[in-house]
Amino acid sequence: MKIETIAIHAGNKIDSASKAVIQPISLSTTFERGADGGFPGGYIYTRADNPNRSSLEQVLYQLEGGADACAFSSGNAAGGCVFQALEPGSHIIAPADMYHGLRNQINEVFKGIHEVTYADMTDLPAVEKALRPSTKLIWIETPSNPLLKITDIKALVEIARKNNIMVACDNTFATPLFQRPLELGCDLVMHSTTKYLGGHSDVLGGALITREKNDFWKRIRSIQELSGAVPSPLDCYLTVRGIKTFPYRMRAHAANAQKIAHYLHEHPNVERVYYPGLEGHPGHDIVMQQMHGSGGMLSFLVKGGITQALKVANNVKIFTQATSLGGVESLLEHRASIEGPGTKTPQNLLRVSVGIENADDLIADLDQALKLT
Repeated sequence: MKIETIAIHAGNKIDSASKAVIQPISLSTTFERGADGGFPGGYIYTRADNPNRSSLEQVLYQLEGGADACAFSSGNAAGGCVFQALEPGSHIIAPADMYHGLRNQINEVFKGIHEVTYADMTDLPAVEKALRPSTKLIWIETPSNPLLKITDIKALVEIARKNNIMVACDNTFATPLFQRPLELGCDLVMHSTTKYLGGHSDVLGGALITREKNDFWKRIRSIQELSGAVPSPLDCYLTVRGIKTFPYRMRAHAANAQKIAHYLHEHPNVERVYYPGLEGHPGHDIVMQQMHGSGGMLSFLVKGGITQALKVANNVKIFTQATSLGGVESLLEHRASIEGPGTKTPQNLLRVSVGIENADDLIADLDQALKLT
């Protein structure tokens, strides 16, 4: 099946009792045992599994072309599960530009448990230089957050394979519509399903998808069940519902982002635009090889520094100044202030999650805000 059909059907089961076309929400925390002590319905306790979570995991691994998926209560819970599954003392290579929430988790929660080196993933010699005998995982995020850097996945996987190192890719920005990391050789894919897959800014979630059901994946499954950081049945239901329309939403996000990126690139009050769909982007050639679209995220630098950037953020009317991304509504945020002290994000950078409103309305809103700088 093509991705649009998978998105609609792979996460849905017609109810056997009522014949409801849309799978109902199974809120029960426990399930009746059979006379022989077994579990004829296939479920024991909702922390271990649940009909709605099974459906969500099924559609997720089919979307990414994987062998299995684990759903979690958040993207950070999903990423954290990978780090928990590593043997203590493992060395991790992570992107110098990456989602700050996951970076903070590595630095704070796993401090003293694992070692980490942050490398520029666009500089393959720098990645090779960072390798150690204890390196067990290379974590990549492409396009990256918030500078939209592009990693050559195939080239990085080749380095990892030579050294028997696992590769995990945060595919949240690209989604499986535009990029399939498992097909490019990655071992694991992570998503914050809160973002484009859920798509409506109303449900928190995360997921891991594996290329094969190996021993490491069995450990991830075990941690998912034992730690209990799982989404509720309602969360799973809402995420499955969001996934049904995500291929079409993503095309609208990307089309709008492309138009806005071109507009900003020409604006006299804009210093620089970070969007992989622009021909001048350093990773544009790689994007043309490994992606099927450039996504709905972009960042730009406002001339005049932080003061002018904040003016723009405070004067938009259709865009909402808020954290997060991937919803149908357009969001804009001054990232350095949310990331706090020690951030390497430029102080005049605004990150934009381009929604699916009319592109001309969004451009007009940015235009009036930029005129105030």
